[in-house]
Amino acid sequence: MGGVIGSQNLFQNFKMQIPHYTRIHNRFLLNGYPYDRNGLKEVAYSFIKEGDQYEKYMGDFLMDWLDASETIELVTSGTTASPKRMLFKKQALVNSAIATGEYFNVSVGDSALHCLPANFIAGKMMLIRAMILGFSLDLVSPARNPFHKNTKTYDFVAMTPMQAFHSLANLDQVKTLIVGGAFVSKSLQNALLKTSVKAYETYGMTETLSHIAVRTMEDPPSEFRVLPYVEISQDDRGCLIVNSDLLQVDHFVTNDAIELKENGCFRLIGRVDEVINSGGIKLHPQQIERKLSEVLSLHFFIGGVADAELGQKVILAIKRTPSLDLNSLIEKIKNHNRLENFECPKSIYVFDEFSETNSGKIKRKETLNTKPNQVLDL
Repeated sequence: MGGVIGSQNLFQNFKMQIPHYTRIHNRFLLNGYPYDRNGLKEVAYSFIKEGDQYEKYMGDFLMDWLDASETIELVTSGTTASPKRMLFKKQALVNSAIATGEYFNVSVGDSALHCLPANFIAGKMMLIRAMILGFSLDLVSPARNPFHKNTKTYDFVAMTPMQAFHSLANLDQVKTLIVGGAFVSKSLQNALLKTSVKAYETYGMTETLSHIAVRTMEDPPSEFRVLPYVEISQDDRGCLIVNSDLLQVDHFVTNDAIELKENGCFRLIGRVDEVINSGGIKLHPQQIERKLSEVLSLHFFIGGVADAELGQKVILAIKRTPSLDLNSLIEKIKNHNRLENFECPKSIYVFDEFSETNSGKIKRKETLNTKPNQVLDL
């Protein structure tokens, strides 16, 4: 097992006292209006009864947050397995919110945009941060471009990579942006560096109450720094283990293979349950995807399928678009000099749609279990 890296001394280092989970900050605004607990219950009821789907999700979460229980049930996204229901103390979510505010230097009165679905942890945590830290929060639909017809500026925004990509022309309206839920491609990273926004890629999950590690766009690819309230180590598989008294996370073992670095950093390699064994060589799809993202901007993933000679062969799964040019795609792959021979896809599988979770994450195995619309051998 790898050595422990990180620190959990943040309790005494917080600039502000950690409030009780029942507190709603007196500077909190939702869509420009102040609310206390009773007012938020009325908003929640209205969202559930009359709102759009994203507002119904928000209403459901608010009703759970504002009830008399000190715990709340959260559901994992179900990307690689069936969604799991987990019970957390509400105070742990408040602790996470305070820690985020401290790390990214956001505080009372700052403006924030909520554009993530509230039925998943990232959307829930954005609301909790606003209520606890006293943000002025605008709630909008979790669309591909949340800034459509929105010219306001914001101090703090959280997005998925897809949203960030479609919002590039608007990101000068944002001071600090955190991007999570999927990896940030090389092309998106380069595009973000050309804007004025201070952007971070985050690493986390429901089980860790959102992000526990971050990297800037200037940092080496896949290399994350753990936040001050987190300790990490490795199991015998080389997978990340997370501990945090602040988040009440006790020895949570992930399926993410990592390389431990110095000074509280780790390099994310990929999920051990998605490894492709091709001709005796074990390949992590995420590593190949990061290389291909330097030359491909379409919706894709790397998978492994049964092969008589290799055991498993590497394939590139892509989603068909009206502008798809397969000849150009094949040329880019064959001319990409950063791919090793054994990493090069042996076939391209074209799908009209990928199987995805409700939060938009690709279900790789389910997608590959469906028949592709077209197969091209390379």
